[in-house]
Amino acid sequence: MYAKSLGLKQEPFSIAPDPRYLFMSERHREALAHLLYGIKSGGGFVLLTGEIGAGKTTVCRCFMEQIPKRCNVAYIFNPKLNAIELLQSVCKEFGIAVGSEASAKQCVDALNEFLLRTHGVGQNNLLIIDEAQNLSAEVLEQLRLLTNLETHERKLLQIVLIGQPELRDMVASPALEQLAQRVIARYHLGALTEEETRQYVRHRLAVAGWNAPLPFDRMALVRIYKLSRGVPRRINLLCDRALLGAYAKGQRKVDEAMAKQAGEEVFGVASQRPAWLPGPPWVAWAVVGALAASLVALGLWAWPGRPGPSAAAPPVAQVGSASQGMPAPAKVPEAARPGLDAGTGAGTGAGAGAVAAPPALEPRLALQQALRDERAGTHELAALWGAVPAEGEPCAALQRQGLWCHRATLNLSQLRQLDRPVLLKLQGSEADGSVLLLGLSGQRARLAGAQGPVDWPLVHLAQHWRGEMLTMWRAPNGYAGTMAPGSRSPAVAWVAGTLARAASQPAPAQARFDAAMKAQLQSYQVLHGLQPDGVAGATTLMQLNRSAGVAEPRLQSMP
Repeated sequence: MYAKSLGLKQEPFSIAPDPRYLFMSERHREALAHLLYGIKSGGGFVLLTGEIGAGKTTVCRCFMEQIPKRCNVAYIFNPKLNAIELLQSVCKEFGIAVGSEASAKQCVDALNEFLLRTHGVGQNNLLIIDEAQNLSAEVLEQLRLLTNLETHERKLLQIVLIGQPELRDMVASPALEQLAQRVIARYHLGALTEEETRQYVRHRLAVAGWNAPLPFDRMALVRIYKLSRGVPRRINLLCDRALLGAYAKGQRKVDEAMAKQAGEEVFGVASQRPAWLPGPPWVAWAVVGALAASLVALGLWAWPGRPGPSAAAPPVAQVGSASQGMPAPAKVPEAARPGLDAGTGAGTGAGAGAVAAPPALEPRLALQQALRDERAGTHELAALWGAVPAEGEPCAALQRQGLWCHRATLNLSQLRQLDRPVLLKLQGSEADGSVLLLGLSGQRARLAGAQGPVDWPLVHLAQHWRGEMLTMWRAPNGYAGTMAPGSRSPAVAWVAGTLARAASQPAPAQARFDAAMKAQLQSYQVLHGLQPDGVAGATTLMQLNRSAGVAEPRLQSMP
């Protein structure tokens, strides 16, 4: 509707996976490179995972356009099938005639004959399964058995699995260890940064025929990034609805108000005003604005993607009522606490001033000094929080000290937003192990080394790090891993009190995780750029720790 009025050839923000509109961010280029590498490696599995709407299917379509002509492709996009149904579908996609009543053995025999025949004439065969998180363990095991079809030189079938993050967890389970050992390439596709979001919008408009300044003002693009969290499909939905709204009002430029209204219409979360915000909408948002200004003035507006406080976070003992309900960190000898500021127990803050650069080392030597096994790295990471794990599994032991581990798959931009030391898992012939990240600059990563910190070029980090990381956060007293709706506990009381202080409200006398508290938590999450799900998860509690002034280490600022 609006495309014609803007002189566009077609609507630029369709959610159809059109390869022409593929925006090749750094992560999308890496994802495509992993897929192309996989088909040249001679068999096994290739895994591409990512959040819903991250662009996995679009990358796959682009990948399919670059597959060599002498490669037969079977594409399965609805894998909610049992093992026999999947085998029948694979045979059908390859053009192999099998009856609807064919058994698993008949399908495998026919497929093996086809693979040998095509291999004999120099053809390769590729099976791509989209939405592969819907596959059962039984079906995944059947797929693994298909990779047993081989000659003396190579595997006869290459399999690409594309799915949501739970696919990665399934493959990592002990029941599928044999399949995991046959994965020759894997990549997790993350979200776009704020700058990449602007580039993404500009790219899609240009492909559709737009050659003028963007029809979005700067603050509208900021709002779109916050609401979409950098997920391409969410960006498409927001931009499409915002342009439609501008068209309906007879305007050729989308402002922030239109982008906000589009978010309310598409996602339906911003339109629900929490009970604790008083009065009509304009008063409610004035309160939010005043709260945001207060947080900026206090140096607390730092999650995600914003710089940390202008000084290192104060020790727990100095924050008064803001940190009530939080356990004090365990005392350990200073020698066992690398990277700590003497006398505080807190890690070096991002804004505490630049840390002098360590002596320059050749990248290979720097890596050798920084590599350690995960257990040793976890102990060093815990020391930054002033904790010493007891015997046994480190993360389980640390929970008894009120310190919780958080594992996730992130990209470099998200590490900067996280702004805390992390243990990174590296892969490769030269980098099989973990490194403890202490700081980041535009071009270098600061790692904990055997004789002190070492700097490592980010280009080398990108070659060996696939996104897996471990960090820690200090939990409130009484926290047991979750806060169920309707529950009461010291942890719930601490969260309620911190939310109330952030909103300049009195703390409730009897805190309960009810609907009102969930709405208040969602508003807090929106304000800080977090997913507004109303769940007090790890990243939300990390940000609440910042608001409460709980002392936790930050990434070093590097010259």
